[in-house]
Amino acid sequence: MRMANPFVRARYLLSAHTPKQLPPEGGAEVAFAGRSNAGKSSALNALCQQNALARVSKTPGRTQQLVFFDMTPPDLADHPRFLVDLPGYGYAKVPQDLQAHWQAFIERYFQTRESLKGLVVVMDIRHPLKDYDRQMIGYAVERGLPAHGLLTKADKLGRGQQMQQLNAVKRELFSAFGDTVSVQTFSAESKQGVDEARAVVAGWMGL
Repeated sequence: MRMANPFVRARYLLSAHTPKQLPPEGGAEVAFAGRSNAGKSSALNALCQQNALARVSKTPGRTQQLVFFDMTPPDLADHPRFLVDLPGYGYAKVPQDLQAHWQAFIERYFQTRESLKGLVVVMDIRHPLKDYDRQMIGYAVERGLPAHGLLTKADKLGRGQQMQQLNAVKRELFSAFGDTVSVQTFSAESKQGVDEARAVVAGWMGL
């Protein structure tokens, strides 16, 4: 019997620093990307109704591997379902050689990973569509994968400001990528948009 929210069963599986450490192909996974301190860990925790699934840190750049969370339903054991937390960029104190390693690893991941079904890009609603965000969306679009933007920390703005930002981001995404990228407002704090985001990711995973 399926759970009303299959994300609740998400559990840490492994952290991969090289391609050979990735889980075997054959399932469905959705990757989450975001610049440092965009609210990616908080978003993952909110989607999964857990407080500490993904580490929330005051120190930017803590995620330094591809972190896999397993949320496979019992009746799909042969076709696992994973949420994948990608390294957060945009933090000057991360050594350049490590940044270069992440870059190469993630490019290869997007180009070759058959299990990857979609990308969620987490952006602070007050500072959306930085270079890193565009780059990650570009990876997904180039591969023909759907991408969905979460404009996080929406509770920091009034409703009018939220809609202004949302509409501006929609226009910019459409101009750059056509209608292949969707976007919504989101707040892990107030739970605004959590159900909508969950439905998008579950749909990509076939849940």
